[in-house]
Amino acid sequence: MNLVFVVDIGNTNIVLGIFLPDKLVASWRLSTHTIKTVDEYEIMTRSFLSLAKVNPSGIKGAIIASVVPNATQILQAMIRRLFGTEPLVVGAGIKTGIPIKTDNPREVGADRIANTVAAYELYGGPAIVVDFGTATTFDVISSQGEYLGGQISPGINISMEALFQKAAKLPRVALKKPASAIGKNTVTSMQAGIYYSVIGGIQFAIQAIRDDLGCSAKAIATGGLAEVVGPHVKIFDVINGDLTLEGLRIIYNRNK
Repeated sequence: MNLVFVVDIGNTNIVLGIFLPDKLVASWRLSTHTIKTVDEYEIMTRSFLSLAKVNPSGIKGAIIASVVPNATQILQAMIRRLFGTEPLVVGAGIKTGIPIKTDNPREVGADRIANTVAAYELYGGPAIVVDFGTATTFDVISSQGEYLGGQISPGINISMEALFQKAAKLPRVALKKPASAIGKNTVTSMQAGIYYSVIGGIQFAIQAIRDDLGCSAKAIATGGLAEVVGPHVKIFDVINGDLTLEGLRIIYNRNK
């Protein structure tokens, strides 16, 4: 088998995936909070592969997108040792097929580039990708497949945790749609406030971007909370939680 191992290293989670050749066979999500050793990542990856009934010898290539440099080096070493292949790392010198039309293209995160590549390849442009990760990011793609820029705002979990940490009498609450927009106690008031500010803010931001573009660009949701938030935002055209992994697969194929 000619399988490709893809890794998306974010500030909160590390997502691993296997493609054969254009189909996602399996994926797993790890916490990034504690950086593990090469040995620990190898043990965990072997366990994941075993669950998916995949022999490590079937992995013929690998690619990494990362915003955490320390974790990048460890995962690179793990891939070399476990699969005997040198992984591609999304960054300078990698062919993406996406012109980056920003003031400083090197500032654009590897995950955002992967999202842009996948969104344009799979759905065309113009498009807006909203990634629900540690931060909530908005990436804008032109009809010609150019990366135009976007927005970065605090992630949903960061906002919720900040409310709990900074207000002494407020408890932690789960993100869920409340029964009413009018809370009748502290918990339901917090849930209503978080839910409607998140949903309303996303819808307003997407509409503002569409207004600037002068067209009704497709809105695509991805990231760890895409399946939780996406269905409630009626403005989304597509929900694809694996968009970043798909982008890595496409970039790998363009560089192999």
